[in-house]
Amino acid sequence: MDELDKKLNATFDGKVLRKDLLHRIKKGTNVPTFVLEFLLAKYCASNDQAEMDAGMEAVLSSLQENYVRPDEANAAQSKVATKGKHRFIDKVHVRYVEKEKRHWASLENFNSQRIAIGEKFYRDNDRLLEGGIWAEVTLAHNDIDEDDYAFSIEDLRPIQLTRFDFERYAEGRGAFTRDEWLAAVLRSVGLEPSKLSKRVQMHFIARLAALVEPNYNYIELGPRGTGKSYFFSEFSPYATLISGGQATKATLFYNNARRKVGLVGFWDTVAFDEVGGIKVRDPDTIQIMKDFMANGRFSRGAEVIADASLSFVGNIDVSVQQVVNSNEHDLFQPLPPELDLAVMDRFAAYIPGWEMPKNSSEFLTSNYGFITDYLAEAFHYQFKHTNRYEEVSKRIRLGKSIEGRDEKGIKKTVCAFLKVLHPNGPPTDEEFEEYVAYATECRRRVKEQMNKRKPDDEFARINLSYFKASGEEVVVFCPESKDASATQEPARRRLNQVDGKPAEAVEVQPAAQPTPAAADSPAVPTPISPAPDAALTAIGPSPVELKEQHFTILYGDTGYSYESILGPYLQGAKSVVIEDPYIRLQHQIQNFVRFCETVLKAGTVKKINLITGYDDKTQLADIAEKLDELKQSLLELDVELEVKLNPNMHDREIRIDNGWVIKIGRGLDFFQKPGGWFEVGANDLSLRKCLETKVDIFRA
Repeated sequence: MDELDKKLNATFDGKVLRKDLLHRIKKGTNVPTFVLEFLLAKYCASNDQAEMDAGMEAVLSSLQENYVRPDEANAAQSKVATKGKHRFIDKVHVRYVEKEKRHWASLENFNSQRIAIGEKFYRDNDRLLEGGIWAEVTLAHNDIDEDDYAFSIEDLRPIQLTRFDFERYAEGRGAFTRDEWLAAVLRSVGLEPSKLSKRVQMHFIARLAALVEPNYNYIELGPRGTGKSYFFSEFSPYATLISGGQATKATLFYNNARRKVGLVGFWDTVAFDEVGGIKVRDPDTIQIMKDFMANGRFSRGAEVIADASLSFVGNIDVSVQQVVNSNEHDLFQPLPPELDLAVMDRFAAYIPGWEMPKNSSEFLTSNYGFITDYLAEAFHYQFKHTNRYEEVSKRIRLGKSIEGRDEKGIKKTVCAFLKVLHPNGPPTDEEFEEYVAYATECRRRVKEQMNKRKPDDEFARINLSYFKASGEEVVVFCPESKDASATQEPARRRLNQVDGKPAEAVEVQPAAQPTPAAADSPAVPTPISPAPDAALTAIGPSPVELKEQHFTILYGDTGYSYESILGPYLQGAKSVVIEDPYIRLQHQIQNFVRFCETVLKAGTVKKINLITGYDDKTQLADIAEKLDELKQSLLELDVELEVKLNPNMHDREIRIDNGWVIKIGRGLDFFQKPGGWFEVGANDLSLRKCLETKVDIFRA
């Protein structure tokens, strides 16, 4: 034990543990760090080696007995059925099934979607309904044959502290210097600060900002394997990590069909993993995102206010040095086109992920740190109950180039640093200026990239500065671009200064551009390895001109699907009506599901109306059950399905509210039955052979 270990144990007895214990049990389990440390805290929160060894045995035994691996789901179900009940450690989800008017629970690794759950559990833990939570959950077996479920939840205990004393936490902070506390926080997330430079330590603290400061939006792009998403998937039970494909307004913000607030209403932080892969087909999603990022509120019929911070993390696969010296490209290169300048301007900070070390055991600590869940609770308390903005505003002095969103972003970044490193009171002037300099640099990095993209001078005032307590003004530069004239004065324009005020832009050449004067700034980091110029080339899709079509699909043809025929004509559509008398048999209903999937990809459709027929042989109850299941899944995506039956109909037609009508002679059922379900074309309809049919596409 070093001196910091001794001080942590003396000041926060029972709230710290040795981090190498986690590394020893982490391998081989797909369990978040905060869950494992919850168990370690129960058995190993001691500095006595014998007690720790015994505690480790207890933790390993608990995992062996209670944690279910995905390939052991059947054995777990058998264990509950045989014993009558059993306790598990797993992530629990709850969903509401509208047609049954009841809630069902599921465990990620238990392989049952119909576990009965009492109302008190999801009322007390609303995040069960939005993303799920890790918990110790006792499942009981139901022996009543008449019931439509085999398992029920008898007890559920979320894996998080039941009580947290912030005053005690803040009081304990007073026993440490700033650098000691910084080291303690880094050790708490598993890192050994002595192996990291001071600048990299600041980057790691910046990653925590979204967990302590509400409505804080930042981006980090960098190489793979640097732990960009760790804090949102492993560190805090109050953060959730989503993939780009989940970025729908119903999931994120508000589901109109269900009248439910999305993820931003339930989590402190919503992080987008692999942000370069975000696919947003509905432009309304981005507009709502802009509103929410700007002021924490948006309107969808009713005004919704939420505190969630948004984190955007992803990979950058080009040379940073090459980009900053390019007149055509910028460090927002990996972002999809939907995340435009208006979204970028709402980033308070851009963390330079290319300066972060790759994940390696050499950076892991074997010393003591806070139990992850304890520190996460401290951050959550400050997220919800403390506001340092006024304190920062009274103390900070920013230069003339700082504009509205610059000021807000810088101040919120400084607020986050104060909450993480100074929960008990104000920092010294030197410490405060260090945070202001870092926050200003991270905001400048955002503004520099926007300035390269914008054809005018809207973002041209990039020389962001602050004043020290002594009155000295310091212009802050980003180390990677400080000497890059292509970034400091892009070739297409230069901002002339007249009496300190901006004047109109003029065309310049890079060779004629002066290099900005050096300011207090860290050394330029080593860039990631260069990539070929071709990696910087982006080719945008050209718009498709829609026109009327009349053609015949011949018997045996391939290359046709609902997406290829219908997809282009769904642009801007809000509702679709499909009349097809033959949505009855299993394969016909499956075809209709594929049709709905095609409509969903348009991103704008909110309602699908199906009018179909039946006869005396039709199993109406069976059809209704299948279509109800489809209706339920569409509701989750904020799309309403309405089904009407008409026994006298015969014609087939698809009408889109943007004016296009599509008539397929055979309706949706124009594909041949495959020779076998393991041949090419069984799943991809574009490879499936067709029956002969006529297709007419025209404006109504």
